[in-house]
Amino acid sequence: MTRRAPLILLLLLLPAVSVPRAGAGVIHGQMQVPEPPPAPQRTAQPYAGGASSMAQPRVPVRGSPQDAVIYIESIPTGVDSVLPEPSGRPRLAQQDQSFVPRVVAVPSGGAVDFPNLDPIYHNVFSVSPAKRFDLGRYGRGKSKSVTFRKPGLVNVYCDIHSNMEGFILVVPNRALARPDAAGRYALPDLPPGRYTLVAWHPDLATVRREVTVPESGDVVLDLSLAP
Repeated sequence: MTRRAPLILLLLLLPAVSVPRAGAGVIHGQMQVPEPPPAPQRTAQPYAGGASSMAQPRVPVRGSPQDAVIYIESIPTGVDSVLPEPSGRPRLAQQDQSFVPRVVAVPSGGAVDFPNLDPIYHNVFSVSPAKRFDLGRYGRGKSKSVTFRKPGLVNVYCDIHSNMEGFILVVPNRALARPDAAGRYALPDLPPGRYTLVAWHPDLATVRREVTVPESGDVVLDLSLAP
């Protein structure tokens, strides 16, 4: 056995030491919104066996904290590629004669699925400058997808049901977060630096905040959105 062998053996027997996170911080906090109105009750139509027997269209609650999108306007080159990818491809379903969920957020270059879950035909289209498309009419169990390459807001409609409206916010990068029902949010790890945080909501005024991520430690940033 050489002189180096005992040293190597000793190193192998030492307990593994976890390396602390360095050079990254999380921006997180609480987002406050005005109290939303109660959700309207839905009742079934009287004629069984056809589209008219479906429950009345779902009326989305406006002002829900979960409809907000919080994102960073710009991040350093190369950071976006190391941020976590979405857990699954987002989808904007046609369900109960409405788009569910009401709001979808996707990084630039991402795709969104549009499945039809209703027993009737729907159409999905948009004339928004960020992305114009028309998927045509298709029935239950069918799904189509669209890739969004340009940041911006995409308003989505159905040409059969004028009450249906959805929102797709295409953000510049993966540094985004969706608040939970209580308004809590947390962005991905970001390197130290100064950033512009944007909080967008389809029913409330957009909020912009300048925030600095320090060399170590997280940042607590509470937000308040108003009509």
